[in-house]
Amino acid sequence: MIPIHPVYLIAGFGGGIFLFIKGFFWLKKKRLIENIPTSKIRSIAMGLVEVYGEVVPWKGVLKSPFSNKECVYYKFSIQEHRRTGKHSSWVTVKTGEAGMRFYLKDNTDKVLVDPTEADVNVSQDYAFSSGFGKDPPLAIKQFLKVNNMNFESFLGLNKQMKYHEYFIAPKDKLYILGTADDNPFVKDGNSIKNAEDIMIQKGKNKEIYMISDKDEKGILRSLTWKAFGGIFGGAVLTIGSLIIILIDLKLL
Repeated sequence: MIPIHPVYLIAGFGGGIFLFIKGFFWLKKKRLIENIPTSKIRSIAMGLVEVYGEVVPWKGVLKSPFSNKECVYYKFSIQEHRRTGKHSSWVTVKTGEAGMRFYLKDNTDKVLVDPTEADVNVSQDYAFSSGFGKDPPLAIKQFLKVNNMNFESFLGLNKQMKYHEYFIAPKDKLYILGTADDNPFVKDGNSIKNAEDIMIQKGKNKEIYMISDKDEKGILRSLTWKAFGGIFGGAVLTIGSLIIILIDLKLL
């Protein structure tokens, strides 16, 4: 048998346990989503709710940092290809996100949403790679300059870099599972409709809060595969690593 470095075995054992536990977390989330019916916005009640609708700006919009698109939320990452001796890898050198409150609208009404602290899972909207003979666009150059970063090395050659951007734009369709609580921007008794008195947000007891551009079926499908891979893959990795460790220690 080809010898495996002990560090990799320990990492495999620990990683397997992590995946195994994470698999049950994904399974629990899947069952929670299955057990909560999707509410029409006009009739949502206080507490944990599931809604689906279209994004409508509340008080203006943001501009995404790389593609300069109008949005109500964005997150980004920048990676740089680095070499150390004989090895090279992509290293994440900067990440960030920003968001603002927005309305979610269905065919019955609209409700205010505060994305702060939400687990936002949306598809990648923009990606760019810069490198030898390929400069990043002006918007990215300006972003790097403001953040004291450079796409060039000290020799003036372009670094190999990747830029990824995800955002929520007006009219995007969203699935949201979060806590319906008091809307702090509406005085009690001043609202005409039920939904005006409510803002979907992170619960005070840190309940689950997720925002996704997938519909419920897509989310459940993804969680099913994650749970299966985490539980069974984690178990196989943990047991396999443990067996090899015991063999190396001549305990088997």
